[in-house]
Amino acid sequence: MKTAIYKGIPNPEAVKWGSNDNPVGLLEPGKKYVVENIEVHSWHTKIFLQEFPGKKFNSVHFNLE
Repeated sequence: MKTAIYKGIPNPEAVKWGSNDNPVGLLEPGKKYVVENIEVHSWHTKIFLQEFPGKKFNSVHFNLE
């Protein structure tokens, strides 16, 4: 089981990149989440978390473990 720690939003523009969902108000900085799927694209990577079905987040906001 792969996990990811949410770092917060170092770059607000990265939230919009690739039509990702906004993690503000959903995710807690420093908290570990279970990665359900990772989708790699040519210019960005999306992370899907088990705790938030149907939501996709930009990988730049996470440290993968």
